[in-house]
Amino acid sequence: MSKERMETFSDGVIAIIITVMVLELRIPQGAGPAALRPLYPIFLSYVLSFINLGIYWTNHHHLLQVIERVNGGVLWANLHLLFWLSLFPFATAWMGENNFSTWPVALYGLDLLLAACAYYVLARALLSLHGADSTLAAALGSDFKGRISIVFYIIAVPVAFLNSWIACAIYVLVAAMWLIPDQRIEKRLA
Repeated sequence: MSKERMETFSDGVIAIIITVMVLELRIPQGAGPAALRPLYPIFLSYVLSFINLGIYWTNHHHLLQVIERVNGGVLWANLHLLFWLSLFPFATAWMGENNFSTWPVALYGLDLLLAACAYYVLARALLSLHGADSTLAAALGSDFKGRISIVFYIIAVPVAFLNSWIACAIYVLVAAMWLIPDQRIEKRLA
């Protein structure tokens, strides 16, 4: 099967997810800067989710640049990833609307964790299809950054019940680790 349809579909779904998230941003009730104050947590949660979606989009793009084909298992693994990403608008809105309270922050972290696991599953499905000697296998290597991200999310979710701001700091830390697109794949393509 061709990879282009999967890539086009994924790009469209991610674009729709971002659109849904931005529609959650409401116009302030008033014309002065004070009217923006209540929107601060909503805007911060939007920024964090936008960055995370951007990270997934760029790394997904890089991942698909080094593969030759997809199969049914890869398509389902990709849908699995898109499912968890599609919940970002809900988790983002709940967290922002509730000023980063415990349960919304924990749910947001759970969504981040499950999306990270789904991306890992997608990468493994692609590796099994393309083999251990493929460009993809060489580019991914041990995928330390992917595995440590999952560990950080596993830690952050229960931490949200102790201190939601520390959990959020862990979410920001993971995003910061991924802000620069995965250079391993770019180096292999060059």
